[in-house]
Amino acid sequence: LADEINRTTPRTQSALLEAMGDRQVSVEGKTYPLDPPFIVLATQNPFEFEGTYVLPESQLDRFMIRLRMGYPSRTEERKLLLNHRDGEPVESLSPVLMAEDVLRLQQGVRQVRVDGAITEYLLDIVHMTRRSEDLHVGVSTRGALTLYRAAQGLALVSGRDFVVPDDIKTLAVPILAHRVLGKSFLQAGEFGAAEAIIRDIVDRARVPV
Repeated sequence: LADEINRTTPRTQSALLEAMGDRQVSVEGKTYPLDPPFIVLATQNPFEFEGTYVLPESQLDRFMIRLRMGYPSRTEERKLLLNHRDGEPVESLSPVLMAEDVLRLQQGVRQVRVDGAITEYLLDIVHMTRRSEDLHVGVSTRGALTLYRAAQGLALVSGRDFVVPDDIKTLAVPILAHRVLGKSFLQAGEFGAAEAIIRDIVDRARVPV
């Protein structure tokens, strides 16, 4: 868990690249594989906060998904306050999955069918980002593969063994927006503008029937 990841210096952030990309770390010429499943979760402050650094594009591209948390609803916040009234609820948390369960689910995702028409639909969206007049940098091949795999995952948790166009639509913005660099914003992943551009591209892409 990398809390407030954009408060660390670019040099420190770059140390995560090997771990995120290759599932290993190298120290003084020796390579150490990381036990699966290895997952990096990170939180990030808004860019305008003092003391923050821009995350490099190569690192952003290695994050599968980016979500805007925002504030909880009034109902959710009331529940949070009441849960903390008599103690620390995190102390009573118990695991819902073991590492072996995660690995088994990861293997199951690969068995979910993706028809050719769905693959072409995904590629249409990816290639439209690369041709977009609003973007300097479109979605990478890594981003395309990530969207493909995430759509399989969404299908699996939805109880299906096949991907549908809505899986791609649902995931396109959170999977792709942090990977693009626009002409009207200088930092990759500047969220509001990037979201709007990806959403417009998805709206214009021809949906397979």
